[in-house]
Amino acid sequence: MNFKIEPIKPNIGATVNVDRSALSDPTVVQRCLEALDVHDVLVFPRLGLTDKEQLAFTDRLGARVDFTRSVPGGSASEPGVYKITLDPKINTEPEYVLGTFFYHMDGMPIQNIPPPKATLLSARVVAPKGGQTQFASTRAAYEGLSAAHKAELEGLRALHSARAGVRRVFDSEAELAGIRVGSVAGERPLVWTSASGRKSLLIGETADRIVGMPLAEGRALLARLLEWAGQPDFSYSHQWQEGDLVIWNNCGALHRVIPYDRNSGRMMHRTSLAGVEAVA
Repeated sequence: MNFKIEPIKPNIGATVNVDRSALSDPTVVQRCLEALDVHDVLVFPRLGLTDKEQLAFTDRLGARVDFTRSVPGGSASEPGVYKITLDPKINTEPEYVLGTFFYHMDGMPIQNIPPPKATLLSARVVAPKGGQTQFASTRAAYEGLSAAHKAELEGLRALHSARAGVRRVFDSEAELAGIRVGSVAGERPLVWTSASGRKSLLIGETADRIVGMPLAEGRALLARLLEWAGQPDFSYSHQWQEGDLVIWNNCGALHRVIPYDRNSGRMMHRTSLAGVEAVA
């Protein structure tokens, strides 16, 4: 059986070379889960999965969650598959995809469910220019902080909101006020400890403020942490090829897409693993 995992960078990312037929092997599935916990981002080059194959692999990795059914592209031909595109024939509300130009974690503002454990994204159509997805390990970023800085962050909580996640997409507060998911918000710890014992920073564009801290000071702290996490030592930029599959640890890695031409036809198909640990 062809199966090999090769680290991409010391702190983030690994390439998984495996035959499509082996993705149904329980041993392969378990090794992928273990590698995800170590590397935060797994790249399966040119795997070329169909929607049904991607859904089947998702289900083998864990319980599936579909939290984007109500957004354009969320009602794909295969239930559970979210089509991410700026194609106006499919996406009539582009602000949510435009918001992904900034570092974020999926589902963080939704208070009533744990954030997704992991995201699986496959490339169906790539943009000729731009469109790379950048990842930043918030676990490696936390571990790289000084002991004094870690102590300052303990016990702090951030308010995440869907409105904050798309704020920079709009010209005015009046436009921003009209978004459908604007009231979705929830508190999360700034530093979270997973069941594995590793700690990560729960930050990103949706993190609007630090609870109990003056607004400017809290937002400045969040901005500094975002800059820290995005530095080259903790980040990886993936240049997509058609057929690539990438899986990332949603609560351990930020992600963002480099802007691309809206008319490029870029199309990504996303499935998500349900969160299994409370992040409250």
